[in-house]
Formats: sequence, C-alpha cells, structure tokens
Amino acid sequence: MAKLLIVDDELKIREVVREYALLNGYEVTEASDGLEAIQLVETQDFDCIILDIMMPKLDGFSACKQIKKMKDIPVIMLSARQEEYDKLFGFELGVEDYVIKPFSPKELMARVKVILDRGRSKENQILKFDGLAIDIDGRSVSVDGQKVNLTPKEIDLLLYMVKNKNIALSRMKLLEEVWDYDYFGDDRTVDTHVKMLRHNLGKYRDFIVTVRGMGYKFEA
Repeated sequence: MAKLLIVDDELKIREVVREYALLNGYEVTEASDGLEAIQLVETQDFDCIILDIMMPKLDGFSACKQIKKMKDIPVIMLSARQEEYDKLFGFELGVEDYVIKPFSPKELMARVKVILDRGRSKENQILKFDGLAIDIDGRSVSVDGQKVNLTPKEIDLLLYMVKNKNIALSRMKLLEEVWDYDYFGDDRTVDTHVKMLRHNLGKYRDFIVTVRGMGYKFEA
C-alpha cells in the first residue's frame, strides 16, 4: 500500500484529498505546515508528497528543498498561483508535478498514480536488500540512502555475486567471470577486493559470506 503525505494549511483541502486517496487504496498522513512535514519525513517513509506552497511557518518551496536533501520522495506541488515563475522554480527543486487550485481530486489521484507507477518501474531495476540498494543499469550502490563510491571492479564483483545470490563461488570462478579472463597466479586479488567491498558496504558487509576453503557468496 502506497503511503501519501498531504501537506496543506487548509483543513477542507486535506479532508477532500484524504477521502479520495483512501478510496484509491492509499495510506494517508497529514501535515498542516512545512515544518511539520519535514519532521514527519525525518521519521517516516512516504511514496509521494502532495505539498501546498502558501503555508504558515514554512512555505512549500522551502519545505520541498529540505525534504529533497533528506530523501528522494516525489512531490506534487499545489498552488492557487499560476505564475510561470512558480512552476519553473518548483521544477528546479525537483518537483514531479504542479497542480493549480481549484483542482479535481480525481485528476490529482490520476497524477499520483502516474508518479507511483513510474517509481515502481524504476524500482524494478534496483535490487534492495534491507538498506542496501543496487542499481543494476546505473551501476551504483547506496547504503541507507547514501551513495557509496565503489571502483568499477568492486561493482563488477558485487553485481556478479548478487546475480548468483546464495551460490558459493570459488575464487577461481570469480577471477574468470569478473576479471573476464583465465587468471593464472595469486588469487588473493579476490580477497583484496572483497575486503574493500565489505568496508564500503558498512553494516551490510556481512551479506558477503566467506565459504571456508573455497571462496565467497552473497547471502541476504
């Protein structure tokens, strides 16, 4: 069930959006200003945020800027203002969509669905093991939302082990497949790369399991 955060200082708007969101099967959390929204994002995960611009304490633009620094959550901006400048500024902040008040709740939910479907399609290309995320096509790795810097060979090694998850792989097999040639010599190069890889994976280092007398396997 996708989780939405509705942020608007107008109670009636929150009530209407919440009603339609619930009808569409979404879980809903509400906030009445930007500061409250930031506090909720700090402690909870959301799949999409519907965020008003004109609010007390902290406006939607400022809240969006802070939220995007913390987490990559898609944002739909709501506003009674139709100036092109506002729309362009919102898109520069990373806003996915911009909806003008008054709006159709049905259309808003349709826009939410498009964004969520787009996110799911992207997630299909990303393997997740607890807080470890591996972007296969993008060849990038993040730990608890923070991108880690791996060498190309470390990424090759991790991807190969993940694609063969739970399979014990000998050092020689890893050399042949990851280094892409028959390696005649010291197979400790695998141990060295595994050591560096484990260091970069931090608390998820134990996903790479040592198979005594043989090699390694990825187990999560």
